[in-house]
Amino acid sequence: MKFSVIFEAQLADPTVEREHQLFHDCVEQAVLAEEMGFDRIWAVEHHSLKWYAHMSAPEIFLTWVAARTSRIRIGHGVVCMPFRFNHPVRVAERAATLDLLSGGRVDLGAGRGGTVQETSLCGVDRDRTTQEVEEALRIIGKAWEKDELEHHGPLLDIDPHPILPRPVQNPHPPLFLACSRTETLTQAAELGVGALVMGFAGPESIARMRTAYDAAVAARTPERLVSSVINDHFSVLCPTIVLDDRDEARRIGIRGQRFFAQSIGHWYGGAGIPDEAVVDGADEAAEMDRAAEQVVARLHEQRIPVRPTATATFNADHAYGTAADAIAHVERLRDAGADEIMCLVQMGTVPQEACLETLRQWGETVIPHFKGGEQG
Repeated sequence: MKFSVIFEAQLADPTVEREHQLFHDCVEQAVLAEEMGFDRIWAVEHHSLKWYAHMSAPEIFLTWVAARTSRIRIGHGVVCMPFRFNHPVRVAERAATLDLLSGGRVDLGAGRGGTVQETSLCGVDRDRTTQEVEEALRIIGKAWEKDELEHHGPLLDIDPHPILPRPVQNPHPPLFLACSRTETLTQAAELGVGALVMGFAGPESIARMRTAYDAAVAARTPERLVSSVINDHFSVLCPTIVLDDRDEARRIGIRGQRFFAQSIGHWYGGAGIPDEAVVDGADEAAEMDRAAEQVVARLHEQRIPVRPTATATFNADHAYGTAADAIAHVERLRDAGADEIMCLVQMGTVPQEACLETLRQWGETVIPHFKGGEQG
C-alpha cells in the first residue's frame, strides 16, 4: 500500500499575507511528508476558487517541492486538461521537464476543472470537457512514446513534431484520471489509467467503486488504451487529523471538513460563502447541525449532499483521532480495495501545527503499521 498527501491550498479567511504564508506552509508539509515516509504528494489545479483552492499553478509548486526533496514522488492530481486551460502538448512538455529535473518522480493526473467559475475564466466549452480530457490523454501518451507526435483526432489535428524534452521514466510518467462516479471509473479503466477517487462517502462506497473499476478493467479492449503502459492503480482520498488528544483531533478535523464541504457547495452548487463562525469546543453533533441546509454540490462530476444525514462530504467517519483510530480506518479502506491512501490534511481551518503533527503521527505510527516498519 502507498501513502500520499494531497494539497488544495485552502484558505478560510483569505488575505494576501495569509495566502503567501499558506504556500510556504504547504511546502513545509510536503518536505516533512518525505521525511515521514510518505510515497507521494499530489497538488490540484483550480482557478479563481477563493477559499476552496488557491493552487492555480501546481507545476510551480511541485517543482519547488521537487527541488527541496530527493525521494518522494511528485503528482499532478490533477491537471485541468480541457484545451483552453492547458494545451496537451504543453502539459507533456512541462511534465517531462519536471520528470527530468526530479529524477523520474512525476505522476500525471487528468481532470475537467468543470466549475462555471473556472470555465468562464478561460473560455472553456463545458459541453466538451469530458471529450477534451480523453483526447488530451491520448495526445500525451503519443507525445512521450514516439520520436515525433502526430495526432488527428475529433478535436485536434497536430502534424508531425518532436516533443521535447523526453521524460526520464520510460516511456512516460504514470497517467491517472480524477474519478467521482461510475462513468469516470469506467473511462479510466478502459483507457488504462489509474483512478484518483474521492473517499468522502466511506469504505463501503469505496468498495463499490473498486468493484466497478475492476469490472471495467476486466472488460476493456486494447483499442481504448491511451498508452502501451497500463496503470491500474486505485488511489483513495482520506480526510485525516491525528493527534494524541482524540477529541481535539476530531474537533479540528470535522471543523476543517465542514469548511471544505461548504466551499464545495459554494463553487459547485451555488451555495453561500463558507461560514467560518464555528464555536471552538462545540461537540460533533453541534458541528454537523450547523451544516443542516440542503445544499447539493458537485465535486468534479459527483453530486454531493452537504448535510449531516448524507454519507458523502459531511460524513465524519474518517481518520480523525489518534494514530490507532487512523490505522483502523486505513484498514477498512485497504479492505475496500484502496492501493493508495491520499491524506487530506490541509483543510481550510486546520492550523499548521495540527497539519505537521498529523504528518508526524502518520510517519511514526500509521505508515510503519502497514509497511512493517520500513518507510520509503
